[in-house]
Amino acid sequence: MRPDPGEVLHFSEDPTIARFVPHVARTARQPQPYVWAVDAARAPDYWFPRQCPRAMVWTVPGATMEDRERLIGPGGGERVHAIEYDWLERMRTTRLYAYRLPAAVFRPFGQPVPHAHVATVTVEPLGPAEPVGDLLELHRAAAIQLRVLDNLWPYWRAVTAAGLGFSGIRLRNAKPAPPDPRPAG
Repeated sequence: MRPDPGEVLHFSEDPTIARFVPHVARTARQPQPYVWAVDAARAPDYWFPRQCPRAMVWTVPGATMEDRERLIGPGGGERVHAIEYDWLERMRTTRLYAYRLPAAVFRPFGQPVPHAHVATVTVEPLGPAEPVGDLLELHRAAAIQLRVLDNLWPYWRAVTAAGLGFSGIRLRNAKPAPPDPRPAG
């Protein structure tokens, strides 16, 4: 599920939203009220139950072959999404919907590379919510490896220390981190 040209997407488990009103998200780091959406490149970041913690990594120019082999591996594709086993059943059963929104009222958000699009005005969807379908199949069809781990934190530590692109969403919902085996300091 990706936006068409001139669109951005908002993913939700609620198929009844008639309009999106700018608000300050509970987890926001900025005080401005926004309507949030994503473009085609970042849409896969949201092919999950809303509260599901996930660690994502992808290749970028200049990444070392060592980092790529260690964190993405031989499974094919240029991207890996990782979740915890505790979320696998919800990945299989969550009904997720996408709202198509007019891109013209949104602006890119995030530095140095935008990771979302925001609007400061109320936005009406271009049509009714569309079922996204099987979340595991979306990953397979997009050649995104989906890894299921007992605990995200060891992988997250490795991802953030490497020279690859990465993003973590809802990590506060992950299991507690085991002790870091690396020497302190």
